[in-house]
Amino acid sequence: MKPRRALSLTAATAALLPVAMAAAPASQAAPAGEVHSCHDIDTYHQYKDNTFVTRSFGVPATVKVGGQWTVFTATLTNASAKELKSFKLSAMVSDFGYVEGQPPLLPYSYLQYWDDSRHLWTTPPRDDDGYGLLPGPNTLKPHESVHVQVRFRVREDLPLKRGERYDAGVRVTGTFIDRFRDGNCLAFDDAGGEFLVQKD
Repeated sequence: MKPRRALSLTAATAALLPVAMAAAPASQAAPAGEVHSCHDIDTYHQYKDNTFVTRSFGVPATVKVGGQWTVFTATLTNASAKELKSFKLSAMVSDFGYVEGQPPLLPYSYLQYWDDSRHLWTTPPRDDDGYGLLPGPNTLKPHESVHVQVRFRVREDLPLKRGERYDAGVRVTGTFIDRFRDGNCLAFDDAGGEFLVQKD
């Protein structure tokens, strides 16, 4: 479930996630301009992306079209010896790849995160790729963790025929700026769950 994408980090501005274990400034400053994925520039498969240990739970095997909210919890832990810079969090509900005649799930899904400071569910703004931008710490020190609770549901108007179903998933992604081959690149990992979208 790991996307290979280049992100513009200029939009990453968010308040501190209250349940994060690491103390951090209230905003996320990010370098301007596009930063390519470390995997995209790693033509010889030498980049090691074992920075995070992730845990997640709460995703059922099947999610019904027009059903109730599903609560999903994810934890990302910095298992490396380095402090992660320009750290940010995002989340997405999506289908797995394009299938002819199958509608994309993203426009027909709702996603919210739990704002612990205000004690309410909040819809995050989306970036150009459709990822919901979540509040989180600006950096993540070695062995520190960030915990995220999101909920999602599939809209009633998803054009799926009765009895049809297809593979989908939800993920919380942590990204940061890493150094590889004497340059900056975007590293990321996600905690997620897979499910079947089904219409009765």
